[in-house]
Amino acid sequence: MTQELIAMSSKELSRYDIIKDLIAGKINGAEAARQINLSVRQIRRLKRKVNNSGAQGLIHGSRGRAGNRKIPDETIEKAKDFLKKKYADFKPAFAAEKLEENYGIKLSKEKIRQIMIAEKLWQPKPRKKNKEHRYWRPRKEACGELEQFDGSYHDWLEGRAPVCCLLAAIDDGKGEITKASFTTDEDVVPVFSFWQDYVSQHGKPLEIYLDKHSTYKVNARRLLDDSSALTQFERAMRDLNIAVIHAHSPQAKGRIERLFGTLQDRLIKELRLANISTIDEANEFLEKVFIPKFNAKFAVVPRSKNNLHRVLNKVEKENLEQIFSFQDTRIVNNDFTISYESRWYQLDEIQPATICRKDKVKIEKRLDGKIFISLRNKYLNFKELEKRPEKIKMKVKFLTKAEPAWKPPIDHPWRKPFIFSPQYARQLKVEPINV
Repeated sequence: MTQELIAMSSKELSRYDIIKDLIAGKINGAEAARQINLSVRQIRRLKRKVNNSGAQGLIHGSRGRAGNRKIPDETIEKAKDFLKKKYADFKPAFAAEKLEENYGIKLSKEKIRQIMIAEKLWQPKPRKKNKEHRYWRPRKEACGELEQFDGSYHDWLEGRAPVCCLLAAIDDGKGEITKASFTTDEDVVPVFSFWQDYVSQHGKPLEIYLDKHSTYKVNARRLLDDSSALTQFERAMRDLNIAVIHAHSPQAKGRIERLFGTLQDRLIKELRLANISTIDEANEFLEKVFIPKFNAKFAVVPRSKNNLHRVLNKVEKENLEQIFSFQDTRIVNNDFTISYESRWYQLDEIQPATICRKDKVKIEKRLDGKIFISLRNKYLNFKELEKRPEKIKMKVKFLTKAEPAWKPPIDHPWRKPFIFSPQYARQLKVEPINV
């Protein structure tokens, strides 16, 4: 004769002993209710179950049954298959989003996490112990009050194209990507192109928060205390009346740093799924697909509804190409030539402003490579020379708008010899001239 085994928890065993004492008359119902922490009515119900079914009457009736909300095994197997084939290197939350978006498999990120851990696709990280205390700076109140900006070099296209740099700006108050663009590097030309498009599209933010990269800050020790030493970027932002703040640590501009961490996980995989292999395609995907979807998911509501971006005025719009250009000064040589970047330029004789030798002129190199030379806010006429000019003695003293048309007559005082008084002639020891 086989004996049936009943699996009971320690809580149920404890209750069974108390109910047995109640049935045996060792304690009354009130004492049993106090020990089990139940009402007398519930004790009567448990006593009746034990009398009818024995110890098994105390076991919950749903034990061993599948729950009403249990996920079908077929769905779990489908999720496992897709995770292994397409999303093996995804993080659980992102993988859960893609399963629902592409295949209609709706599982919580925690369930996906459990599946990925069981299938050894994801390894949980230990909780970081940060011993250094940092003050959490609250977000700015309004959109356009502060833009955090930086560039990130990474293998964004996973070998399908050369390693490139992603320039991105995120609004501190709203937490949305205001602009992002793939470029070859973080040099002045890509940064100027980025911000020229930015201010044309959104307007001018009040402040820009960035690091101390050489594009944004003069780092030479001898110039650190010179407030007049500006990079081309700082000069352009000064012309637009945009304040530039340099962070002393990556943690200070943590919002843009965390953004790049998220993009290096999500954006790379999105580009892979979209089969994108060129920078131009990646920029189009960023603008039309990824950024709107990202902002819809992660942007927050700012505390203030005001938009502090300032619209470009008429003068700024007309001079935008001039503002975002390389600017430097040069000295006009004795032969009215100018040297810039190993090239020589000859100033024309007819000019909109009077030019003298040794004058300081401003050189502007636009983003398209064109050269402009100006003096006192007037652009000069010039031509590029094929080679360095030979040194010659120039009779011309200065350049002006036109050649002088008036000549003094023969009897003009300018054409007469100097006439000295007798007293002054004696001092100079010259013969006086009688006229």
